Amino acid sequence: MAHPVTQRRSRGGASLVAAGIFLSRIAGLIRESIFARYFGNSAAADAFKAAFRIPNFLQNLFGEGVLSASFIPVYANLVARENPEEAGRVAGAVFAILSLLTSVIVLIGVLATPLFIDVIAAGFQGQKRELTISLVRILFPGAGLLVLSAWCLGILNSHRRFFLSYSVPVLWNIAMIAALVWFGPHADMNSLARIVAWASVAGSGAQFLAQLPVVVRLVPAMRIQFATHLENVRTVIRNFGPVFVSRGVVQLSAYIDAFIASWLPTGAVAAIGYAQTLYLLPVSLFGMSVSASELPEMSSALGGREEVAAHLRRRLVGGLRRIAFFVIPSVVAFIALGDIIVAAIYRRGEFKPADVLYTWGILAGSGVGLLASTQGRLYSSAFYALKDTRTPLLFAVVRVALTTVLGVCAAFPLPALLGIAPKWGAAGLTASAGISGWIEFLLLRRSLARRIGSDPVGAAYLARLWGAAIIAAAVTWAIRAPLEQRVHRPELFACATLLPFGLIYLALTNPARLRERLSGLGN
Repeated sequence: MAHPVTQRRSRGGASLVAAGIFLSRIAGLIRESIFARYFGNSAAADAFKAAFRIPNFLQNLFGEGVLSASFIPVYANLVARENPEEAGRVAGAVFAILSLLTSVIVLIGVLATPLFIDVIAAGFQGQKRELTISLVRILFPGAGLLVLSAWCLGILNSHRRFFLSYSVPVLWNIAMIAALVWFGPHADMNSLARIVAWASVAGSGAQFLAQLPVVVRLVPAMRIQFATHLENVRTVIRNFGPVFVSRGVVQLSAYIDAFIASWLPTGAVAAIGYAQTLYLLPVSLFGMSVSASELPEMSSALGGREEVAAHLRRRLVGGLRRIAFFVIPSVVAFIALGDIIVAAIYRRGEFKPADVLYTWGILAGSGVGLLASTQGRLYSSAFYALKDTRTPLLFAVVRVALTTVLGVCAAFPLPALLGIAPKWGAAGLTASAGISGWIEFLLLRRSLARRIGSDPVGAAYLARLWGAAIIAAAVTWAIRAPLEQRVHRPELFACATLLPFGLIYLALTNPARLRERLSGLGN
């Protein structure tokens, strides 16, 4: 059985991750709300959202996901074995290698930006294309700083210092919010977009520098040098390769979606960005928080093969049940009540009622794969703890291939077949990605069960959660009509409807899983 101290530490770790993510996501929602006020679904908004994706390719390739899979399992194991000298050498070597790679790629990215635009957003023309190019060139150095910030996160997580690493993005959001509030009322959209991009770079630097002093204190033996002769560093590099390709494949899928969306009517790229901000909230709070806190615990498991497998099964089942408890009502809320959520966050200024409905449709499409995406993160963490980075890569390739084929079909011919406006292809795009996500999830689950065995999450447990969420949504729909006549502010209307939805769900699931709510997000 898992030691009680380890269980309490994991509970606290997941709760701290969730708390940090919650703060950063709330700051992100405020940022997006203000952004929507000044940009709406304009051409400048399309340009900014598209530009933001391109340097993020660097961050996502070398950032948290890759380092979590390749660096944390090795470094956390050294910490668990109480070998601080070797841990310091590994941390310093990874920082040196990462700094060199990101510096070279940032330079290439700035110089080759027009080529990226031709590949990623070929549908952009004229002034819209020129604005996108200038924004990408501004944003690239900031993405490099965020990669180094992810290196800090890997060290902090391995030492169970979760809150700082996941709350520090608040600084990045504050920088952009300040730029929007200060310059928004006076600058034209194109100028404001460039100002916000520079603010993003400043916020990226603040995010890295805020973590660095704590990292230095935690790793006093760290030496910044290219110590590639060390076996543990070579292990990180060997693990890095497949995860790098895997993340590249996943990012390729995102850019294929952006490429397809660039050919849809104006506003599609921006609306997908607005919906994605909401979609990522439960992914981060309930998927990332559990998988991030579980990875060091899984990686620190010591003992024989059967002991490690049993330990992973216990952690996996507990994490999956907890994720389901919170994500299932999120799925139902996105599909049934998404217009209320979108209006509460974005409905002001240039963001009109038609934009609310459009973004709701895209958000509902995203909800199709939400549960698979969040639980899939935990399965991937289990593979990474086993130092197997190739299996998730294989299944990521399958998902991307399916996403591409289904995305093209859903974005273009499907709206015509259904007799709806072409812009709704954006909703088909997100829904097709969700279907592909479910296939990837099933492949991960089957493959891991063959490695470590499986303990059932429980069909009855999941059915009760789905039933409770659907009943809560039905009751909310019954009360929304009379409330709409009395409450006119979107924020107040959201409180008056979403709060009862949550309370009804909790009341209906109380006999089934009271401990889930009382013990937070840990296991």
